[in-house]
Amino acid sequence: MIMSRTEAAPDQALGDLTERLLAGLPPEAVLTDTDVTASYAHDMASFCPAGTPAVVVLPRTVEEVQHVMRTATALRVPVVPQGARTGLSGGANASDGCIVLSLTKMDRILEINPVDRIAVVEPGVVNATLSRAVGEHGLYYPPDPSSWEMCTIGGNIGTASGGLCCVKYGVTAEYVLGLDVVLADGRLMSTGRRTAKGVAGYDLTRLFVGSEGSLGIVVRAVLALRPKPPQQLVLAAEFASAAAACDAVCRIMAGGHVPSLLELMDRTTVAAVNAMAKMGLPETTEALLLAAFDTPDPAADLAAVGALCEAAGATQVVPADDAAESELLLQARRLSLTALEAVRGVTMIDDVCVPRSRLGDLIEGVERIADRHRLTIGVVAHAGDGNTHPTVCFDAADPDESRRARESFDEIMALGLELGGTITGEHGVGVLKKEWMAREIGPVGIEMQRGIKRVFDPLDLLNPGKLF
Repeated sequence: MIMSRTEAAPDQALGDLTERLLAGLPPEAVLTDTDVTASYAHDMASFCPAGTPAVVVLPRTVEEVQHVMRTATALRVPVVPQGARTGLSGGANASDGCIVLSLTKMDRILEINPVDRIAVVEPGVVNATLSRAVGEHGLYYPPDPSSWEMCTIGGNIGTASGGLCCVKYGVTAEYVLGLDVVLADGRLMSTGRRTAKGVAGYDLTRLFVGSEGSLGIVVRAVLALRPKPPQQLVLAAEFASAAAACDAVCRIMAGGHVPSLLELMDRTTVAAVNAMAKMGLPETTEALLLAAFDTPDPAADLAAVGALCEAAGATQVVPADDAAESELLLQARRLSLTALEAVRGVTMIDDVCVPRSRLGDLIEGVERIADRHRLTIGVVAHAGDGNTHPTVCFDAADPDESRRARESFDEIMALGLELGGTITGEHGVGVLKKEWMAREIGPVGIEMQRGIKRVFDPLDLLNPGKLF
């Protein structure tokens, strides 16, 4: 009898939670089938624990999100907000007994205003969908994470995402003008503005960008847009050493050039792409640098940058003549992460950002770490802003190799901090890097962060266990 009551208690609690949620949500928006809810348990990160959600909800309106948060507060149930779950830090991973709040059904573009150069969107809008929609108005939304065909604007805001164009246009935070946010107790708050300028009060909008759903639920965003730039042209430069390629990056940036893209692939990545796609890149290539310009005269800019690459020791410089050739040159970069995954089946993608002047030191350090741990670690980098993605390839079925992969991942983060960098440039902290965030910002910084969290979420219901 005692055992049966104990076993019944979770079912009763789930029943109460489900009943309360259904009072303000349509039946199709509340998922309790464990086979279905299990598919919402985690994002794409490795080595990140994930719990078992009690229920998954898929609201379509602001009012439904408010109802979910009021219910969670009344019953003291944690809530884990999710977008498309393309994250790489475990920031969207479920905790045991939580409500997973999937915002993918809130996917409307509410407004595109060419005069004010803004878009107003719901959080479930896919990045690429927005980019194409504003493009029809001659406008441009620059943030373009590699997962832009899948990732959502809400997820981009939660992790302060970047992308290939950051070297010229900046990251998500620079394009979020205002937000509507449902707080932990269900209240709706608006932050920021629709205007080009605005400095009234504390900048709460920036506080939510990168907060990984730990302070509130973004249900609407006002985003800044730019005029659509000309079609970019791309240059590829091959180098006999990563040090020479990094020297070229420094020369380009010191020379005042503003490329729309400046990407680097090390020899391990180039070899992986060759093996998978048979692209015919020279086997002697130790580093491949890709530069692009979307200026009125991109050919002239490419010629100037090509000369700098040759001065830094490039063995071959290939500028594209048109958009089709440019796209061919970019294919190697676009295939890099898929190619590295094919090396051992599983990857851990690090996200260390260092000063541009220390980029060569980081790549050389990663090579030493790979040798020491007997692992394949490829480096692709948004070289123009020092944001590197060392990618550890390993066999998840091999416990020793998995251990070495995790140790190498941590050593890369330690190296990044030693070089004056940061543990994450665009992927966020989530579960994966909690310990390292504490090391980066220190005990006083953590105390202040926790204090802010308590103001917005005193019951610690929003995405608990993330960040710190």
